Amino acid sequence: MSHDSGNINDFGMDTISLAGPLEAKLQAVRNAGFTQIMLAAKDMVGHPEGIEAAVAAVRASGLRVTGFQVLRDFEGLSGHLHDYKIDIAKSMLEMCHMLGCRLLLICSSTSVHATGDNQTLVKDLRKLAMLAIPMNIRIAYEALSWGRTINEFPQAWDLICEADMPNLGLGFDSFHMFATNTPLADLDMLDPRKIFLVQLADFMWTEIKSVEERIATARHFRVFPGEGVHSEALAALVTRLHGLGYRGDYSFEVFNDDYQQMPLATVAARARRSALWLGEDVLRRSVPLPNQIRLKR
Repeated sequence: MSHDSGNINDFGMDTISLAGPLEAKLQAVRNAGFTQIMLAAKDMVGHPEGIEAAVAAVRASGLRVTGFQVLRDFEGLSGHLHDYKIDIAKSMLEMCHMLGCRLLLICSSTSVHATGDNQTLVKDLRKLAMLAIPMNIRIAYEALSWGRTINEFPQAWDLICEADMPNLGLGFDSFHMFATNTPLADLDMLDPRKIFLVQLADFMWTEIKSVEERIATARHFRVFPGEGVHSEALAALVTRLHGLGYRGDYSFEVFNDDYQQMPLATVAARARRSALWLGEDVLRRSVPLPNQIRLKR
C-alpha cells in the first residue's frame, strides 16, 4: 500500500460496483488502499455458506462497514403492508447488527400504495429509528430522485427534523441531487451532525430527460467521481459539505454494468483514483481540471 493512502480514509467503495464473491470484493477494496466498505443485504444472504460466513469474511477483511443497504418503500404504508415492511426492517436491522455496522440506509418510498401524508411518513421514520436504538444503529434516510412523495433532499430533511430522533439523519446521494438539479445552496439548511452518510457518483450526460432515463442512469450508468461530466459540480459539492463542517464518510455509490464486467482490481483502482482526486486535490483546494485527472495518475 502506498504512502498516500492516508488521504483516502474518508472515502469508501460499495460492493455494488464489483462483480464476484464477497471475499474477492473485500480483498480488492483492501488492496486498493481503502479502509471501509458499504455492504448490501445481498452480500450477506447471497453468500454460498450463509450469513455467518459472510460476517466472518467481513470481519477477517479488517475493513470497517460504512453502512448497510437498503431498506426500500418503507414509510407511508398501512395495514398488512405496514406490518410486512416492519418485519423486513427488523430483519435488515438484525443483519446490520450482526456485521457490527452502525448505519442502515433507507431510501424514500416509490410505492403507489404509500400515502404522501407527512404525519404518517414522520411517524414511520420515528418508529424505524426506535427499532434501531437498542442495536445502536443510526438510520440514514435518503431522497430517491424518483421517490413518490420525497424526491429531493430538502424534503427528506424536513421529515428528519420533524421526527426529531437522535439516531435519524440524512443519507445524501450526489446522483439524485444532480438528477433533480437541486441547488447547491440548499445544503446550507443542513446540520452537518445530522448528515449520516454522503454517497458520491457521477454520470456521463448533462441532461436527464425523463424519470425512466433517470432510473436507468442511476442503476446502470454511474461512474466514479471525476470520470463523468459533473466533476466540477462534485468538487463544489464536497467542498461545500466540508465547509459546512461535515466530517463523516463518503461512499462511492456507483452502479455500472460495465464495471461488473471488469477485473475487480481494475475497478478498485478507478475508485482509488477518485478518492485521491477528492482527498488530495479537491479537499486541499488545488482543484485540477477534471480532464487532467486521468492523465496525472
